[in-house]
Amino acid sequence: MESDSSSAAFWERFGRDPRTPEHAHLRASDQERDVVLALLGNAYAEGRLTRDEFDERSAAVAAARTLGDLPPVVDDLVAAVPATPSRMDLHAEAARRYRADRLEALTYLGPAVICWVIWVWLLAADRGTPFPWPIFVTMGTAMPAIRLWLNPEDHIASRQRRLEKKLAAGEPLELEPSGHELRRELHRDRHRQRRRR
Repeated sequence: MESDSSSAAFWERFGRDPRTPEHAHLRASDQERDVVLALLGNAYAEGRLTRDEFDERSAAVAAARTLGDLPPVVDDLVAAVPATPSRMDLHAEAARRYRADRLEALTYLGPAVICWVIWVWLLAADRGTPFPWPIFVTMGTAMPAIRLWLNPEDHIASRQRRLEKKLAAGEPLELEPSGHELRRELHRDRHRQRRRR
């Protein structure tokens, strides 16, 4: 069995950690299969695997469709227990979630903008009241968004505390890829499929 440091280095070679439940269902890439094949080759060269074991495991890696199929192939060669997220990982996840919340908050500004446009149009047509009634809609929809935009550090720290509490309680963190990451992954999968044809 490899040491903890070399085991950690092995898992860091993956773009997405195949040991975590949120990545296990994702399709394995050729590069990720090559990482496992390299480890199997080293283990065979060091005498930790017989020729039959090497052949059997290499075939399993070649047939692996998802990332979750890879850790069982090497579980007796490297530690397969997922590393707990570090404080930096939690901060990065909290910052990513803040950015997603900030973009989502923009959608709540739509009703306020529509009300202001109606008010200006009515005022310009001499049909409306000069009292700026859309201010009530704006206060209800825009104020939370403005608070979110003005206090990013507080919001990120709050998110991070919630993530730490979830981690301490043993709940899954559900680290979700962003929409951009999902689109990039879909593009990569399509590109790989075209290359295999």
